[in-house]
Amino acid sequence: MGKRIKARARGKGGPRYKAPSHKWAGKVEYYFSKNISHGIVKDIIHDAGRNSPLSVVEFPDKTVKLHIAVDGIKVGDKIHYWENLSLGSVLPLSKIPEGMKICCIETYPGSGPKLCRSSGTFATIIGKVKDKVRIMFSNGKIKEINEDCLATIGVPAGWGRLSKPFVKAGQVHYKSLVRGKIWPVVKGVSMNAVDHPFGGKTKPGIPKSVSRHAPPGRKVGAISPKRMGRRKK
Repeated sequence: MGKRIKARARGKGGPRYKAPSHKWAGKVEYYFSKNISHGIVKDIIHDAGRNSPLSVVEFPDKTVKLHIAVDGIKVGDKIHYWENLSLGSVLPLSKIPEGMKICCIETYPGSGPKLCRSSGTFATIIGKVKDKVRIMFSNGKIKEINEDCLATIGVPAGWGRLSKPFVKAGQVHYKSLVRGKIWPVVKGVSMNAVDHPFGGKTKPGIPKSVSRHAPPGRKVGAISPKRMGRRKK
């Protein structure tokens, strides 16, 4: 008897498939207060749950918030809110000039930083239309967002992390483990027939489509697709 396939095991849940979020530094969020205009970077820390470092920002009322550390920020720097276009400042999109690189962008006013939080990712303001601001991401995609949404000036730090090779398989294992991801990933067609519906060398060309009413152990691949195969011209 084969073991439960990974897709089915993830659906059931369990400690093996849960990310250890209790070991992470905390939530990244903005400080929504019109009365306080700046904070001080007290420390820059590593967070296992992210690939960019975090800056610990303390405000005059002793409130501490975690921000994504932008490239070039250092301990002791001021993080300005609502004004000043310095590195790491947080402003509404309406106050940021065109052509400036931004990150940690809100999707709607008050949502908190949502877009461009990974190291090296950024967006550029390319225009303003009525109450919307048009931004372009590094992959060329363009999006229009409310002008009252907040964003951070700069690019998230740690963008050179992909230049260093992992060297050993164990390092990839621990990288995946800290985020609740299972590694290595093995193709179903490479398994034995008892371990996966696609497994077994004697079954080449097994159809990938499967009925929506199939049992859980069989429900892998394209579930109840409308069509399959290459489109005819």
